[in-house]
Amino acid sequence: MENSFKLNIANYFRARFPYLYISTWEESRVITEINLVVKNEELIKTPRSFFVWSLTEGLKLEGNVQSPETKAPAKILEFIEKYKEPAVFILKDFHIYFGGEGRQADYPVIRKVRDLIEGLEKSHSPKNVVFLSPSINIPFELQKDITIVEYGLPSFREIKEVLHTMIEANRANSRIRINLSTEEEERLAKAAMGLTLQEAENAFALALVSKGGLDASSVESVLQEKQQIIKKTGVLEYIKSEPNMDDIGGLENVKRWLKKRNKSWLDSAEEYGLPAPKGVLLTGVPGCGKSLIAKAISSMWQLPLLKLDMGKIFSGIVGSSEENMRKAISTAEAISPSILWIDEIEKGLSGIGASGDSGTSTRVFGTLLTWMQEKTKPVFVIATANNIHAIPPELLRKGRFDEIFFVDLPTKKERMEIFKIHLNKRLKSPKARGDFQFDHQTLEKLADLTETFIGAEIEQVVISALFEAYSQDRGITFSDFEKVISNTVPLSVTQAEQIRAIREWANIRAVAATPQEDRAEYNKLDNLHAIPKKMTDDPDISASRGGRTVDF
Repeated sequence: MENSFKLNIANYFRARFPYLYISTWEESRVITEINLVVKNEELIKTPRSFFVWSLTEGLKLEGNVQSPETKAPAKILEFIEKYKEPAVFILKDFHIYFGGEGRQADYPVIRKVRDLIEGLEKSHSPKNVVFLSPSINIPFELQKDITIVEYGLPSFREIKEVLHTMIEANRANSRIRINLSTEEEERLAKAAMGLTLQEAENAFALALVSKGGLDASSVESVLQEKQQIIKKTGVLEYIKSEPNMDDIGGLENVKRWLKKRNKSWLDSAEEYGLPAPKGVLLTGVPGCGKSLIAKAISSMWQLPLLKLDMGKIFSGIVGSSEENMRKAISTAEAISPSILWIDEIEKGLSGIGASGDSGTSTRVFGTLLTWMQEKTKPVFVIATANNIHAIPPELLRKGRFDEIFFVDLPTKKERMEIFKIHLNKRLKSPKARGDFQFDHQTLEKLADLTETFIGAEIEQVVISALFEAYSQDRGITFSDFEKVISNTVPLSVTQAEQIRAIREWANIRAVAATPQEDRAEYNKLDNLHAIPKKMTDDPDISASRGGRTVDF
């Protein structure tokens, strides 16, 4: 990025572009790079003086104040007009005179900026003006005369240099422990991607102070620093990755798929010519672990998890919904590598084609589709959906997601695992446990009693059984589970038709999240159509289903 920016800015200067506009928070970094450009005769051909102006300090040349009286905007513009030597002028926060955001535009200043254009373009000595501010604000009168120059966040190399500098500066300190392998160091630097150099340095310093050194666990400290960026968007929510894959019972196909793609955003994956994975769509029966998987990916991959609330995207101001989507996308890319979770995506896209929508949903959807297809930053999108029929077919086309997984009712083996996870999680007190022992035989009995129960219902069975014991101030018993189960009407009964429709859809369009060997039980469920045997999903082979090839 650094080399392309320097080359672009040099070309603009040589082509006599009068006004350039760079939006960034990193003034010092931009000023340093532009100063290197104007001194590089090979790049710019004609070396130039380098001036920096601010309202508080006036005009400076090479760091020395030249004219204190130039603090006023009209005075600095006059100085630029009269200056006869080759020069580049950096004007900090000049956008405040352009109006916007509740400010009154200073029209004499805008007029003077326009008056200077011909002189800058045709001056005997080349002169260029660069507006530098955190936000882009160009008045209508100047839209044809100002060129916006993109300036990205620090590259991986730059952040790694900051990390190396901090490590070397603290290595001699016996109270600070540095224990990073090459891969862990790369992961730590990758975790800081999306931060400014100052923010990255702050994050590394915080990790040094809080943990007394740097190690593999320091990644979490860096991710906490990224939360500040996310909170400021108002559209994205940072989700703390508390659950891990061990907290999910079953769904081994999804777990294996995700495990194989761990670390795929690191440089080591490039040696195999591998791109970063695009994402997955999880659909299926509600309450069977789709959202839990989204949270567990963050823990497995040690990447920040951002939840996109589609309700916040569609605000009441005309045009703001599209801007909100662009803001969410740019934030996710800014802190990449990251995971973007869109929960119940079908609800957010339900307004497409509806009357009274004015095309807003369609435009937002188009922005999302284009980005998913063409994104180059390592942002892994995980979308969950309960009603797959409400999702526009364009979203399901190959290239949007790497894979579509179907999460069905848990099998007997999976129900046993789910019971074991929740019992281990909650039966920690000897008083609550009492004489109850949940060995393999007990788990098998509970799984048999809860045939066709979803994972969320199994969790509630454990909680309700504990309430039975708590209300009588005793340890839990097997009869508590039997009583709760007998009083529960599972979702598979109340929504049998919907589940059957989802299964029929998934037959040729999705990969089963549960391995084939664990799905034999489905053939016994007469009240719900079994998943057809066509749905092959061995993660170690390529399988053809309905004309579609899947390669794990």
